[in-house]
Amino acid sequence: MLITELKNKDTVLSLAEGKVFLLICHGCKEIRFPEHEVEELKKELMEAGKVTGTFTTDYICNPDNLKLRLGYHTAEIEAADTVLVFSCGVGVQTVAEYLENKKVIACCDTYALPGFQGVTPLEHDCKQCGECYLNLTGGICPITACSKSLVNGQCGGAKKGKCEVDPNMDCGWERIYQRLKAIGRLDVLKCPVQVRNYATDEEVSK
Repeated sequence: MLITELKNKDTVLSLAEGKVFLLICHGCKEIRFPEHEVEELKKELMEAGKVTGTFTTDYICNPDNLKLRLGYHTAEIEAADTVLVFSCGVGVQTVAEYLENKKVIACCDTYALPGFQGVTPLEHDCKQCGECYLNLTGGICPITACSKSLVNGQCGGAKKGKCEVDPNMDCGWERIYQRLKAIGRLDVLKCPVQVRNYATDEEVSK
């Protein structure tokens, strides 16, 4: 179970560079998905003439399912400069890997709920941390791709692209660097690191 919340609208609009294709996932919306807010944002973007196409589906975290369904929208995606993804972090990572030459933007943050979370038998994972970093890391999550969950770059211990903790594991930040280089976005590495707020609701209310 999870809660998906739309990022600040101004933030999403600032990242929606050029023409955009909207990919909306309803796969895990049973608990909370910002359906109304997403529809309002979609309407605003369409009225501005920025949208090449939209597609609402489910479970884009499954790469075979994603590839099959996006195949019907190839021309619309190719015409877009940016792909806006409204899903949990797993979906965004799957899309970013499949559309490796496109700028893919995570438009939502994902929060965990207590209880059984289920198992995603796929390559990607989302820690549901509530403050998604994927827009700064080329669609590769530093929390899950790095064995130390570092958010400010490599630790310096990697050798030949492999993690010093697990030599069979690719260095997450090496993957992030190569991904950003491939899409011409190395500039985002100069952005200040987001400082995460771990305060509980009770602490915030004091």
